[in-house]
Amino acid sequence: MVASRRPALLGIDLGTSSVKVVLLEFDGGVLALTSAPYPVHNPRPGWAETEPELWWRAVVEAVAAALATVAVTPVALGLSGQMHGLVATGADGLAVRPAMLWSDARAATTLAAYRALPDRMRARLANPLAPGMAGPMLAWLAQREPRVYAAARWALQPKDWLRARLTGQFHAEPSDASATLLYDVLADGWDLEVVSALGLDAQMLAPLLGAAGQLAGELQPDPAHELGLPPGIPVAAGAADTAAAALGSGLVDTGTAQLTIGTGAQLVVPTARPVAAATLDLAPATHLYRAATDAGWYSMAAVLNGGLALDWVRRLLAASWSEMYAAASTYASMDDPLFLPHLNGERTPYLDSGLRGAWVGLSPRHDRVGLLRAALEGVALAVRDAMAALPGPGRPLDDLRLAGGGTTDPGWRQLLADVLGSRLRIVDVSGASGRGAALLAARAAGLLDETALLRLLPPVAEPTVFPRAELIAHYDERYAAFRHTVASLRPR
Repeated sequence: MVASRRPALLGIDLGTSSVKVVLLEFDGGVLALTSAPYPVHNPRPGWAETEPELWWRAVVEAVAAALATVAVTPVALGLSGQMHGLVATGADGLAVRPAMLWSDARAATTLAAYRALPDRMRARLANPLAPGMAGPMLAWLAQREPRVYAAARWALQPKDWLRARLTGQFHAEPSDASATLLYDVLADGWDLEVVSALGLDAQMLAPLLGAAGQLAGELQPDPAHELGLPPGIPVAAGAADTAAAALGSGLVDTGTAQLTIGTGAQLVVPTARPVAAATLDLAPATHLYRAATDAGWYSMAAVLNGGLALDWVRRLLAASWSEMYAAASTYASMDDPLFLPHLNGERTPYLDSGLRGAWVGLSPRHDRVGLLRAALEGVALAVRDAMAALPGPGRPLDDLRLAGGGTTDPGWRQLLADVLGSRLRIVDVSGASGRGAALLAARAAGLLDETALLRLLPPVAEPTVFPRAELIAHYDERYAAFRHTVASLRPR
């Protein structure tokens, strides 16, 4: 490294199909944003896996590309990563099998053990029972691959595996741990009683760090050499990607809500911490997780099939993305086909891994453009379905922040506003999860406290996309038809 290079912050966001690297100035400005892909393997129906070593190779590639873009020296490193997955490793941190990802549904058979837990235990989890979370996956591993389970020392979240690779130390942190179904939301820590009741080994759960911005260790010489970074720089605990993206895009205040569409779609509402067991539902439809700030929480409605479903339709119909988005601006009719985007089952509001996608109501007059438009509308209707499940009166969902790389096309934004009936405020932040990770690096290095960090959050635009009043009744009818169709086709 060249000594005269100015200092910068480095954020690494370990996503589902690619890693993104952000270099950030101390004033919060993005200097560079690079990425590198890796495959998701589906060795059996309902399975989704990636070899962690492929993550590492992609990280090395993306960091090198970022450092080649701008003359800086990173002085601190922060992480974010895809939520819910399971990386089982030996004591040396090497994976003993491919990582299981959030979209993996194989652990549906283990949810019966969760449903059999006493009510007081289930209430403490404060989250829906979904097979793609680390707890059910770990239970599946113990039942179906006992030799692998026995060989594993640690059960890690993806970004926690990456942090161990960087620092040689094994930790978890609250924003990811609260999303494992092994976490006591009220006590804000691992729920060892639940772990024991499921027959799992609590020693496999890494010690919890206090917050996402806490110092977790220093970059060790070997990974520093591979990455072209100075050894010894501080590494932050980091955060789950949704929490990091909320921080990176400035979503920290209660009374606000944000829709992000990428592979899936998330509606996130910052909220106060639950204060009593009576407030927790035994079978919630939405999630409650720790935020990346020191004491915050957020409610989330999660749609599994956002950009994932759109990309499937696009490839199936041999359409470019520009053709796909152009279809959003075509004429809307009640005679249009309905598209159910539930290719991988669905989380909010159905919690049903067996749900599947469909086009319904096809006639000879429908053409390729109509099918493309139906796909966009179907994803928007699925988001509306999830939005209706968010808890609490007075939800601020008639006024939504809109973020994510899958929401930049003007016609698609207008269709979302029309279907949701929401004013949209565009949040223009590149690499929000990586930006949030880099801001956490500044916390860990002692360069910013939380107050100073929050002053760097990006401004939010005034509403720029409004729902068209003449289409409100139309989309109310389309939504009712969507709900009826899902109910009719849902496996009994």
